[in-house]
Amino acid sequence: MRTAVPADLDRLAALAARTFPLACPPHLPAEDIDAFIAAHLTADRFGDHLADPARTVFVADEAGELAGYVMIVSGDPYDAAIAALVRHRPTVELSKCYAAPEFHGSGVSAQLIEHTVSWAREHGAASIWLGVNGLNLRAQRFYARQGFEAIGTRRFAVGARIEDDLVLERPLS
Repeated sequence: MRTAVPADLDRLAALAARTFPLACPPHLPAEDIDAFIAAHLTADRFGDHLADPARTVFVADEAGELAGYVMIVSGDPYDAAIAALVRHRPTVELSKCYAAPEFHGSGVSAQLIEHTVSWAREHGAASIWLGVNGLNLRAQRFYARQGFEAIGTRRFAVGARIEDDLVLERPLS
C-alpha cells in the first residue's frame, strides 16, 4: 500500500474506468456510465485530487500493477443532509474504494480498508462514511464485514441518471 503519485495518473484512470462500471446497477445505460467516467475518473481529475490537500489517494501496488485504490476526503461531509446523518465527528469520507476484477477475493479490498482505517485514526477521525449504490449488494456485504453500518440514504448522479445510494458509517472507537 502506498500513496499515489503523479506517475500513477494514467494507470489510476484506466483502473477507475474498468472498476466503476462493476459497481453500477445493471439498469444504468452505458452512456451514463461513460459520461460519469469522462467527467470524474480521468487522469486530469486524479491529478486534481492528488493536488488537493483535503484528498488522499492510496494504491495497492502488486509487483508494479495497480490492484486497487481508495480516495479519502477529509473534513465534514459536503452535503448538509449527509452531515446530519453522520454520528461521529470528526469524520472522513471513503469516496472511492475499488479493486481490479482479477484481485477480487484476494484480500486487496480488505487491505485497502485496513489502510484507510489506520490513516483515518492517525489523522484524528472518529469515523469513516461512504456511499454505496442501493443495488450493489456485493459491496454492501463487503462493507458490513468491514464494520460499516447503514445510517441513511443519498441521491447520486451518474450521467443523466439519479441513483439511490445507502450512506454507511464506521465508528473508529
